[in-house]
Amino acid sequence: MSTSGLNPHALERLTAALERLVDARRLPGVVAMISRRGQVGYLESRGRQDPQRGTPMGVDAVFRIHSMTKPIVSVATMMLVEQGQLQLSDPVALYLPVFSSARVGVERDGRFELASVKRPMTIHDLLRHTAGFTYEFYAPSAVRRRYIAARLSARERTNAEQVDALASLPLMHEPGAVWEYSRATDVLGRVLEVVSGQPLGAHLQAAVLAPLAMRETGFELSLALLPRAAEPFARDPDTDAPSTLFDVHAPAALQSGGGGLLSTVADYARFAQMLLNGGRLGDVRLLGRKTVEAMTADQLLSIPRTADVLPPDHSFGLGFAVKTQLGGGVEPGSVGSYGWSGSAGTAFFVDPQESLVAILMTQAPGQFDEVRELFRQLVYAAIDD
Repeated sequence: MSTSGLNPHALERLTAALERLVDARRLPGVVAMISRRGQVGYLESRGRQDPQRGTPMGVDAVFRIHSMTKPIVSVATMMLVEQGQLQLSDPVALYLPVFSSARVGVERDGRFELASVKRPMTIHDLLRHTAGFTYEFYAPSAVRRRYIAARLSARERTNAEQVDALASLPLMHEPGAVWEYSRATDVLGRVLEVVSGQPLGAHLQAAVLAPLAMRETGFELSLALLPRAAEPFARDPDTDAPSTLFDVHAPAALQSGGGGLLSTVADYARFAQMLLNGGRLGDVRLLGRKTVEAMTADQLLSIPRTADVLPPDHSFGLGFAVKTQLGGGVEPGSVGSYGWSGSAGTAFFVDPQESLVAILMTQAPGQFDEVRELFRQLVYAAIDD
């Protein structure tokens, strides 16, 4: 047994499980990492980085991390809060006046009506997904159909143009009334641009990525990194539908705070270790310990949740899902563990009680919930002391 306290036989089972998923063509390729007590106890890659070209997967492959962008943007936001440039209670319209006339869309007796909000959305709401926004891929509704028509994911738009389009649409919910995973972090990214006076990518680079030496994370890939970009199967193995992940070779005006970054396992591990360390990595401190504690606490309490996104034993903090009890869910873990995933096939979690960070990256949208659950189960099975 290594000093990381991970059982080598259990880690072999994890590797075998990943190999089975690759052999069964559930995943094109995968990189997995476990760090415990500050030491990397497991780092493996299997399968193909690019299944069309047959390129073997390397541990340094670069992945579209999609919604794992959100925790990074949330950390950058809380850094501005610590600097006194933002307050969680600030109305979003203070920075983005286009939201000063926000209305809620109400479907009643076959009619669609607009109602005034009872209170303005706040920065706190954006961080915890209670601002009233939604995502267009949930069950059809009058508001979500408007999201689809507005093409909010269009990568040729700037962040400002995307937010202007979103602000022209009705809210799905009254601010503060409901938790619904949403485009709130895209709006948060635009707030960061306004407060910092920089494009989101430049601000994240200066505030988070460069200090943590995350040199291979960004909204675009350099020419040197392009050959290491991980790709999905050309078609979904379940539905046979074409894969629709964004083209990493095409420049984009949009720097989506909700899902636009690319990164590697090694880079994201530095970010996650900073969180586990209470806001510090080596000599670099991004956040105070109490701020990280607040970010990884239950920020919803009794607020109802819509959509089947959070497991029943989890709530949401300021950028992360947070495990609040040991019973009621199918995945093991400790109370207070937290993390998030990305729709293209990435996931991470941090367990302070076990001094553990675990990261899994692949590019397999459509099959990923089953893989994420399996990975978490086998990671916890490997803890030996």
